[in-house]
Amino acid sequence: MKTPKIPQTDSIEELARFWDTHDLTEFEDRLEEVREPVFEGKPETVVTIRLRPQEIEAVKRAAKARGIGETTLLRQWVREKLHDAELLVRRR
Repeated sequence: MKTPKIPQTDSIEELARFWDTHDLTEFEDRLEEVREPVFEGKPETVVTIRLRPQEIEAVKRAAKARGIGETTLLRQWVREKLHDAELLVRRR
């Protein structure tokens, strides 16, 4: 079986979709040690939200239908709402 190609992108969403469906062990022959920091800037902040069980199940179904993880889907939804409300300027 051919090893898939790792996406060459700065898109967190695209990378998250890729790693939601792949395992690092698939790429062991391509790994190399990096000693310098790779990411600059402030780390992301983790936010906890409370959802009802039926809401959690709905999020899981929606994420599965899109082939992504639940946290990736929730992050996308929050960013979309912020963008729609013109509260977030997207950087590309």
